[in-house]
Amino acid sequence: MGREQTILQAAADAFYEKGFHGVSVDELGRRAGLSGPALYRSFSGKDEILACLLNEAMDELMSATVPVHEDAALDLDRAIRHHIDFALRKSSLVNLYQREVRSLVDPWKRPFHRRRQLYCERWDELFLRRSPHLDEATAAVATQTTLGTIFSIPYWPGRLQRSGDVTGQLLALLAHGHASLDAGRAPVPPA
Repeated sequence: MGREQTILQAAADAFYEKGFHGVSVDELGRRAGLSGPALYRSFSGKDEILACLLNEAMDELMSATVPVHEDAALDLDRAIRHHIDFALRKSSLVNLYQREVRSLVDPWKRPFHRRRQLYCERWDELFLRRSPHLDEATAAVATQTTLGTIFSIPYWPGRLQRSGDVTGQLLALLAHGHASLDAGRAPVPPA
């Protein structure tokens, strides 16, 4: 692993444990096996490190929203599977994003927020492609519900994250909700 990746991994761990504002550059350097000043040879500071971590995660997540199948349902399923796997593999990074995205400052803040908007638009397009009868607002709600469900995984008790077929169970749950979009109504809960 190169110096930058070592720093990023050390920062991801430190930010997860103590929060972005609870970690100094010197501590990041120590965790990466460098002096604080040596860290500045790779990054301008903590703000750039946070931006790099969030952008690397966004790169991977956005790549999964690009359609690759002619069958829109397969594309949506593939994107959901990828995101569930990401949330299980990189739960500390998902947690970091949810807690610390507000800590981004310019020059990284605006470009990242534009990317996040594009990311949500791509998800909306996946839903609209799968269910062309949906209006844009319903597709946006489906996007946020799906992502909110998936990105809640890092907050589950560890035993649940490791239990059985989390991916299969989430896919079934989300598929049921997505099917209700095609029926044009929400499923009626049992009395």
